[in-house]
This record gives sequence, C-alpha cells and structure tokens, in this order.
Amino acid sequence: MAKSNTPAKKTDKKKSERAKSLDHSINFMMDQNLWIKILIGMFLGIATGIAISPEGLSLISDAHVKSVGEWLALPGVLFLGIIKMVIIPLVVCSIVLGIAQSGSVDFLRKMGSLIVPYFLVTTAVSITIGVLLVNLIKPGLFLDQTIVSTTLSSGAESAGLPSQTFDDLSIPQRIGNLIPTNPAKAELDRNMLQIVIASILIGIALIAIPKNSGKAFRELCVSGQILSMKIISWAMVIAPYAVFGLMSNIALRVGLDALTSVAIYAGVVLAGLGCMLIVYLVILKLLSDIKISHFIKSIREVQLLAFSTSSSAATMPFTIQAAEEKLRIKPEVSRFIVPLGATINMDGTALYQAVAAIFLCQVFGIELSMTETILLIMTTVGASIGTPATPGVGLVILATILTTIGVPIEGIALIIGVDRILDMCRTTVNVTGDLTASAVMHKWLKK
Repeated sequence: MAKSNTPAKKTDKKKSERAKSLDHSINFMMDQNLWIKILIGMFLGIATGIAISPEGLSLISDAHVKSVGEWLALPGVLFLGIIKMVIIPLVVCSIVLGIAQSGSVDFLRKMGSLIVPYFLVTTAVSITIGVLLVNLIKPGLFLDQTIVSTTLSSGAESAGLPSQTFDDLSIPQRIGNLIPTNPAKAELDRNMLQIVIASILIGIALIAIPKNSGKAFRELCVSGQILSMKIISWAMVIAPYAVFGLMSNIALRVGLDALTSVAIYAGVVLAGLGCMLIVYLVILKLLSDIKISHFIKSIREVQLLAFSTSSSAATMPFTIQAAEEKLRIKPEVSRFIVPLGATINMDGTALYQAVAAIFLCQVFGIELSMTETILLIMTTVGASIGTPATPGVGLVILATILTTIGVPIEGIALIIGVDRILDMCRTTVNVTGDLTASAVMHKWLKK
C-alpha cells in the first residue's frame, strides 16, 4: 500500500505548481452556476432593452438612448476589457508550455502535418454549409428595402462599423508577413497569427536547448498562465451583468423592428452553426474513439463559457481542462491543438462571414458567379485564419471580405444588431471544433 501511494503524492506535489492553481480558478467559476445566470442575464437584457426603448414602453426619449445604452453596457465594456487585457499573455504562455511539455520535435512535426490539413478541411466544409444554406433560403430577398435605405443613411460611424479593414496584401506578402519581425508591433496590432507563430518557435526552442537553460522562462510562462486565469476568474463574476448590459444596449439602440427584420438571416447563420455541430459529431463517430454522448456531456460547461465570453482564447484553459480530465486526451495533444485552434481553427466564424457576405450581396442585388463564390470561399478561409479570438473582430474580417466582392461596407450596419448574439454562438462552435480536433488527433497519434 505504501508503494501505491507514493506516485499519487508525487502527482499532487507536481500538480501544485500550476494545475492546482488553475483548478482553483476554474472551480471557482464553475461553482457560481454561471451558465444559469448568463442565460437569465441575456434574456432579461433583451427584454429590458426592448421595453425601455422608444419603440417599446417609451420610458426614455430618442435623445437619451445613446447615453442610457452606454451606462447599461458599462459592465460589458469592463468585462470585455479585462478579457482582452489578458488574451495575449494567456495565448503565449499556453502555447509555449504546451509545446515545451510535449518534449519531442518529431512528435510536434507529425502532429503539425496532420492538424493543419484537418483545420483547412473543416473550415472549408463549414463555409460550404453556409454558402449552400444562404443560397437556398436567400434571406436577403426578405429584407424590406425601406429598412436598407434608412440604415445606410445613418452612416457607418453612427452604426459602430469598423473604421478599417485588413491590409490588401498579395499571397507572397501574406506568407512573408507571418514572421513577427517586430513582436511588440504584433502585440500592439493584436496580430494573433504572428503571435502564435512566435510562441510556437519559442516553444520548439525550449525543447531544443538544455532543460536547465530554459527553466526560468518556463516558470515565467507558468506564472503568466496562472495570473491570467486568476484575472479571468475575477472577470467571470460580472459575466452575467456584462451579458445583461450588452444585450440591453443592443436591443435599446437597434430596436425590435431592426432585430426582427434580419431574423431570417440570423436563423440561417444559426442553422449553419447547428449543421456544423452535427458534422463534428459525425467526425467523432468516424475518426475518434470517444462516445458522442460522453463528448457532449463533457464539454457543455466549456461551451457555455465560450458563449458567455465570445472568446475562444479566454475559454482556452477550460477547454484544455475538459480535454484532459473529462475526455482523457493526452496533454501533449490538447496543449498544442487547443491554443493553436483558438487562433486558426475558426469554423463558426468562417461560416458566419460567408453567410453574411452573400446575404448582403442579395440585399444589394449583386450576383455572384460560381468563380466569384469559390473566390469568396477561399478569401473567407484565409481571413478566418489568425482571426483574433476576441469579441467583435468578426465584423472587421467581414469588412475585408465585403471590399473584395464590391458590397458597400455600410451594409454591415444592417446586421450589426444581431452580431453580438451570433458572435456568442459562433464562438461556441469554434471551441467545439477545437475539442473535436483534439479527440481526432489523440486517436491518430496513437497509431
């Protein structure tokens, strides 16, 4: 009995360096019944915003809508600010530690050769689903042109549209731009793909050098991950109030008519995301050894956290924990796939962008040929890779796509009212995709 207890004690002691602290932060959030509070906050927020709007009970005048909306959204602004503050250190530390702990460059090379094609295929499948649905249902034809004219006349600035899009670079320039020649600028610009590549290179370098030489940097990353998670756990306390405030502000400023006018478009996006979840279950059935029922039960809390934060990066530690402790995926797999997937595996975001782009083409009467549709799919795949895993960035990516197909960027104002809700849903799909990929790689790498 004494011998059998020894490994357990060593494990506990080893766990106390990082995992114990992370578990404390995660369990603190899970014990708050956050999922119930967040759902209540979302529905109450929408109801409150509609009720007090000039179109509802007219409790406030048109002149005070903006100021009241800003006060309502303040908890959400603070919440998102805290999340964005720790995104980059959390991503960097998670990727570096995940790679360094794998201990083998050959293993990383094998996993990388499998996961990159997998991510590209699932992203293409997701976009194809969106394109098929939006062309089949044609939600843009149901939108009243009066609403279109009224929305466009308000201007992009008042609608809160992105003021800039990504640079128009050639393919060789984009490839050359992958290397962060100025890491500080990459962080300032929140160029997540450059940050991920830099983190991967540092992680591989830690494997290649003597272990003692990189010990101090490893410990720094451990501390960075623990500190980031502690701050996120504090932020999650106000998550229900943040969701309430953000939903109230949207419903108040946009109004019920604007929300219902794009209900069919939102329904198409949600239907596409639902189809993608089914695709993941099929992939699990065919390519992994994890039962579908067990998978669904194991990831539901992570899905809800992704839904509430609208950030797959902020959810990353929970995703890794669910992969390792509930799905029993090897740490060297989950700690590489999940951080990488949080940056380049954006199936839900890519689907949304494709549906939104074609929807706006239908609204403005722009016919896309088969060649143009294929070009749109390729552009969307490229734009979704490296998308910052933070709320609201999808609109900036969408603006980039619209400029390539001749759609007025002001058209985004038509869908901005439902973007927050769709952002929450597509982030949930993104995180589910990362866990599915981890499950598949876990089986493939055992061969």
